[in-house]
Amino acid sequence: MSFVTALETRRSQYALTDASPISDQEIADLVKKVVVDVPSAFNSQPQRAVVLFGDASQKLWDIVKETLRKVVNDEEAFKSTEAKIDSFAAGHGTVLFYDDEDVTKQLQENIPAYAANFPGFARDAAGMLQLAVWTALAEKGLGASLQHYNPLIDEAVAAEFGLPKSWKLQAQMPFGVVAQPAGPVEKQPADDRVKVFGL
Repeated sequence: MSFVTALETRRSQYALTDASPISDQEIADLVKKVVVDVPSAFNSQPQRAVVLFGDASQKLWDIVKETLRKVVNDEEAFKSTEAKIDSFAAGHGTVLFYDDEDVTKQLQENIPAYAANFPGFARDAAGMLQLAVWTALAEKGLGASLQHYNPLIDEAVAAEFGLPKSWKLQAQMPFGVVAQPAGPVEKQPADDRVKVFGL
């Protein structure tokens, strides 16, 4: 599969099963490989990831549900929220994406001329990692979506998994075999979004 075809394969898939065409070890190794290979400004490598399987993944979504239950007062409204969370929990696992803020702070101290830019550079690195992992999972036959329940769940998740305080949660990616493929989406024409000169 070519890189561009893999990008086309990557979609926001919400209906997932707990099956996987590859082993958990292969998934973990895949995420590790991508984390190492995805670039970052000044080769600072602020990207971090946590891969959750089985009970660990379920615990994450239990935390999300428990946290949101405290802020959604309308029980009827919470039912749709609960159904959505349950659909994420039904997947095979979850990848959590983090930014190590200590890396950015150190860069700001070492290179003060760029201090204001480093948080943006870290966000760029985080986005590249998320897309790369998402695409790599799709290439292996796994569907996924990108969720953002941070910062509401940050403290509880860090405590549950014993994560460093400097790691700031960026996104959550439930994954699994797709039970029902996502439907077509409307995309703006490339010529409206890309300008080419000198061709």
